[in-house]
Amino acid sequence: MKLASLNTGMPRKLSWHGRMVTTAIFKEPVGGRVAVRKLNLDGDGQADLTVHGGEHKAVYCYSLGQYDFWKKELPGRELPMGMFGENFTIDDGGPALLGGQGLLEESVHLGDRFSVGTAEVVVTQPRLPCYKLGVRFGSDDMVKRFLASGRTGFYVAVVREGEVGAGDEMKVMARETNAVTVSEITRLYVAKRYGEAEIHAVRRALRVAELPESWKEYFRERMRQAGERN
Repeated sequence: MKLASLNTGMPRKLSWHGRMVTTAIFKEPVGGRVAVRKLNLDGDGQADLTVHGGEHKAVYCYSLGQYDFWKKELPGRELPMGMFGENFTIDDGGPALLGGQGLLEESVHLGDRFSVGTAEVVVTQPRLPCYKLGVRFGSDDMVKRFLASGRTGFYVAVVREGEVGAGDEMKVMARETNAVTVSEITRLYVAKRYGEAEIHAVRRALRVAELPESWKEYFRERMRQAGERN
């Protein structure tokens, strides 16, 4: 894999449904080398730090292949790099379309570690879109369509700070033994009911050290509810 585009952006204010909102979802490609730090990239920012940014969501990654999918879903729509608010647009060299799910979400696991440039990062969680994705696309419906597509992308934490730039290779350094893919954890999050297969998968996910505590508490509660029903 390699970085097809490196994108940053700072918070800006704009009008949405008659009120002013502040968002940093407008990311644009940048040239040269950029420092990757524990909380974000140099030149990048987040508007609402209660739900964006932080150590577990320092960098947002999205697959270049998904752009082909969305071009078919949104005909005539311009989709420049960074359109989904991602910092890393990743070219995995694979097929652009994979039926139900996207390639990276099916092959990347929570806890997987990658080197990129002189930095090292680890996968922590999928993206759960908020209404600001709808602001970026000018459509409230986009949030629901994005999540339903399974093409969520994923966040990484920065294990070792360094510098990155477009064209850098993104190499696997270690795979998580409790293999739970990004797409699987998303499905578990939105599943209406938990059966034996879901409970088994959640137990694996809970053993992944990099999964944030807020996610673990959510899944523990879902497990308690499943136990009560059974």
